[in-house]
Amino acid sequence: MPRPKGSKNKAPRKTTPPTTDFTTLIAEKSSTKEALVADIAAVEENLTALKADLKAKKAELKTVEKELRKLEEQKVEADARAAEEAKKAELESVLQKLMTDGVSAAEILEKLK
Repeated sequence: MPRPKGSKNKAPRKTTPPTTDFTTLIAEKSSTKEALVADIAAVEENLTALKADLKAKKAELKTVEKELRKLEEQKVEADARAAEEAKKAELESVLQKLMTDGVSAAEILEKLK
């Protein structure tokens, strides 16, 4: 037996004319559109403000990073100077100790070499 054409699951066609009020639907969609346009404008304004704020924050971050780098360099230099001063003080104390022990300057120079 041949198969019948069409799907068996097809819903029957409705032949009744639509009874919708298009003016009401158009008014609803228009109000929804106006609300969405207003929301988009608000979001764009907020986005512009946020972009300006981001730009300012990035500029501030850049200056802070520059200052931080400068301070770190100064700290390294100060630490190096302090270490050098500590070595000088230690050397002077060793020299004073050797001098008090009665070691001559020539012998001290020999020990330093």
